Amino acid sequence: MTKPALLQASLLSLAAVLAFSGQVTAEPAKTLRILTAGGEWTDAVTKCVDGPFEKKYGIKVELDTPAGYAKLAGLAQSGNVNVALMDLETSELERANANGLLDNIDWDKVKPFEMFPDAKKPYGFASTYFSTIMAWRPDAKAPSNWVEFFDTQNFPGKRALPDYPGYVLAFAAIADGVDPTKVFPLDLDRAFKTLERVKGDVIWWTAGGQSAQLLQDNEAQYSIGWSGRIVTKNDLKHSFNQGMLDTSWWGMPKGADPAMQEAALLYLHEYSDPKQQACIAQYISYTGPSPELDPLLPQDKLDQFPNFKKNRDVQYVTDGKWWYDNAAEVEKRWQEFKLAQ
Repeated sequence: MTKPALLQASLLSLAAVLAFSGQVTAEPAKTLRILTAGGEWTDAVTKCVDGPFEKKYGIKVELDTPAGYAKLAGLAQSGNVNVALMDLETSELERANANGLLDNIDWDKVKPFEMFPDAKKPYGFASTYFSTIMAWRPDAKAPSNWVEFFDTQNFPGKRALPDYPGYVLAFAAIADGVDPTKVFPLDLDRAFKTLERVKGDVIWWTAGGQSAQLLQDNEAQYSIGWSGRIVTKNDLKHSFNQGMLDTSWWGMPKGADPAMQEAALLYLHEYSDPKQQACIAQYISYTGPSPELDPLLPQDKLDQFPNFKKNRDVQYVTDGKWWYDNAAEVEKRWQEFKLAQ
């Protein structure tokens, strides 16, 4: 073998060894494409994370909407997975993972700042926490828990409830005596027992803003709503006690360009920085996955944030896998309940 050929063979062997040992990786792409849900949260992330990320790494962030499972499945079916990060709800994340549509996150490469343990899954990075909580008019008798909230005799008035089983059934089960710390696996019989009892006093809402508006218009006296729609309303009362803490997630679609995936891992590292998350909280009352956030948040608004320790400690974290595993049964019983009204 000639010396040039021998040298080439040696270099190829060295490259193979380094690649096998994980020392050779793709260079990050110069563009990172992300699918996001849009709205105020996305606007805040653009200001607080995307801008500094582009400046630091020279990688342009391109956003597109909508996000969600249907869009992910469509990309996979087309064979053109042109995004490296996607915004997914908890149940969507579990469904996508179960159907093999997500790559696992290389947490060793992300090297995140400290995160809540429930914010890290092999296939999901918790982007933001939000709560579903109880609210009521100031002239209504104040409930302290879900037993009282669903007690229409001692706490009279209409209830504005979400027309989504994932945001009402657990509370209804707690109202029947289920321990809030042991909600899952969810006892559907006890949940529907409560809803059957109160259905004559219920107004069902389908858009998040209605949870507060129905109270403000005095069409309902009590409501279940998403915290971001409730906590900034000074004319309403609310409580995080026994609230449901939920998460939106970053997932990495399987089949994306490896170079863009490398950029996505850098992006997740930056997103885990509590300073970036505190910046986001300046614009919207949802918080990220850092347990170091409280000192960095607006101190006059601490009680508005789902992950503020005082609020987090009195809530339970929803179980996305349970909802995915039992989706068919939940939907069947939900439709039967609604049709019978």
